[in-house]
Amino acid sequence: MPGKPVKLTFDGAHGAKLAARLDMPTGPVKAYALFAHCFTCTKDLSAARKIAEALTLQGIGVLRFDFTGLGGSSGDFASTNFTSNLDDLERAADFLRDEFEAPKLLIGHSLGGAAVLAVADRVPEATAIATIGAPADVDHVTHNFAAHLDDIKNNGEAEVSLGGRPFVIKRQFVDDLANHDLARAVGQMRKALLVLHAPMDQTVGIENAAKIFDAAKHPKSFVSLDDADHLLRDPANAEYAASVIAAWAGRYIPADKAVENDIGNGVVVRETGQGKFQAMVMAGRHRMLADEPENVGGFDSGPSPYEFLSAALGSCTVMTVRMYADHKNIPLEAVRVEILHDKIHADDCAECAEEHAQKSGKIDRFERKITFVGDLDDGTRAKLLEIADKCPVHRTLEAKSLIVTREERA
Repeated sequence: MPGKPVKLTFDGAHGAKLAARLDMPTGPVKAYALFAHCFTCTKDLSAARKIAEALTLQGIGVLRFDFTGLGGSSGDFASTNFTSNLDDLERAADFLRDEFEAPKLLIGHSLGGAAVLAVADRVPEATAIATIGAPADVDHVTHNFAAHLDDIKNNGEAEVSLGGRPFVIKRQFVDDLANHDLARAVGQMRKALLVLHAPMDQTVGIENAAKIFDAAKHPKSFVSLDDADHLLRDPANAEYAASVIAAWAGRYIPADKAVENDIGNGVVVRETGQGKFQAMVMAGRHRMLADEPENVGGFDSGPSPYEFLSAALGSCTVMTVRMYADHKNIPLEAVRVEILHDKIHADDCAECAEEHAQKSGKIDRFERKITFVGDLDDGTRAKLLEIADKCPVHRTLEAKSLIVTREERA
């Protein structure tokens, strides 16, 4: 199952507060992707959500956000244009770079696809670009309000209905489109490209995919979305697109060796700047969020520190028991460990050793429930329980550890 999306905000390029969602894998993060939604859509469009969820199952974290004036973002939509959208997209990449890691994958849907193609060279770390139903020319978007173009040109603006919602489109938006040569940008791009398009797309015709594909240099790929509609309303089509993107992107997303070298052999934890408690945990090439539950003011976007501690004890126990069983040729089919942590008064601890019983106040109690699966006799099960107590993390928790703290000035 994918993890719970994390609510984030960051500053847009022109002063707006942009609302975002970060979809994170439940395990280590292989890479980050940046998703640009379609014209007047939002980050919460069903297709965007489904694609993000599917990518997290492949270990890819996905940032999707609302452009200025849309969805949960502040600002005036009528004052935006394609250029300002590119600026916001670049700012989103900066935010990922500063707070997590720079995006290796850029994904855009419809006009968002044109945007990621146009901005690709402004995100040097991005190695792969995927578009879904993207137009080959940015002025294609004017087809959505073609009946109002004369009013916009003559009066400076017009209120139009898009997707059943009213929007004000100004002349500056239309004029700005002429400043962008998408075919030239695609031709100059030196990144892997995946073009996904539905042959029966009634909003952005399939000929647009052909133009983008022809303009691009290799490596480039095209995948048909068959009977999908433009907005990928059928969840099966959104999930298919996501699975194709994830499989394709794996070929072009290298491990971030530079970050690994900076971390060395230790673990680095730093604030993300989001919420009261959220922190990014970096261990080698692995990336995880730590947080606190919502009932104490966190986002619940990752395990709490004590849950990480319990996980260390549980995983160490599983590994230690498995190593012993394999070494002794014990027919252990599987081992499962459940850890329950609590703080209890020393006076209430019936199992405590004398040194703990003499303490005042509360002590930490870890209850470890171990399940052994296999045809094992009682003696073997007792021995495996004994071996579980020899787990190195178990010994560390029971012993007195030395923690040396010093300040590292930036």
